[in-house]
Amino acid sequence: MGTALITGATSGIGKEFAWQLAAEGNDLVIVARTESALNDLAEKITNFTGQRVETLVADLGTESGARAVGMRAASVDKPIGLVVNNAGFGLGQDFLGGMLDRELGALDVMVRAILVICHEAANAFAARGYGAILNVSSMTSLTAQGTYSAHKAWVRTFTEGLSETLKGTGVVATVSCPGLVHTDFHNRTNVDSSQWPEIAFTPVHKVVSRSLDAVRRGQVIITPSPKYTVAAGAIRMLPRWVVRKVAGPGRSGRQ
Repeated sequence: MGTALITGATSGIGKEFAWQLAAEGNDLVIVARTESALNDLAEKITNFTGQRVETLVADLGTESGARAVGMRAASVDKPIGLVVNNAGFGLGQDFLGGMLDRELGALDVMVRAILVICHEAANAFAARGYGAILNVSSMTSLTAQGTYSAHKAWVRTFTEGLSETLKGTGVVATVSCPGLVHTDFHNRTNVDSSQWPEIAFTPVHKVVSRSLDAVRRGQVIITPSPKYTVAAGAIRMLPRWVVRKVAGPGRSGRQ
């Protein structure tokens, strides 16, 4: 097998990517801001799977952090086969009255860092003729729920364009657009996840396994749940004024 690099690897969907990829026999480079959490996860994965796990402490909200991850993804001496750009967070605030620094930080993590990492990885992968990039977007990329939706829409559109740019190079670019998933994402953004019925949630292991299967098939866009695939089709058919009304700012479920 190869080596996969995963950002936002110490919690939620990113942690599940790490476990599944290691269980398949891949070595890992896991990226997050907190060294203690990285070391703890690395030790557990190595003990259970026997795979090598390299830790990379980086704050993707900074240019130096994003560039460090990009350089590691593009390494010739220690090649990466798959890059999973998963890091992200909910802003937990309204645009009006919210903190500008938090808005800019979210833009840095969920847009600029992905651009930087993909630029380095895509150029290196294309030069050698193989590799894959998986960017995690969201079903909210089709809605109008403020800047988070905008960031995730950028990720989806950017990845579509990247996939076309990489045609014929042997490199795959895929974007995953999950819906509701049980992770600590909602708690961190002051959202009560119990307001939605259990049927609305997709198990995190299915989100990850279906996303990885899409990469193997060379699929560009994956909505890793049948119910959300149907929902995505419905949203695309609705007039945008309807989307703004039913899935616009203030409709995120945040308290």
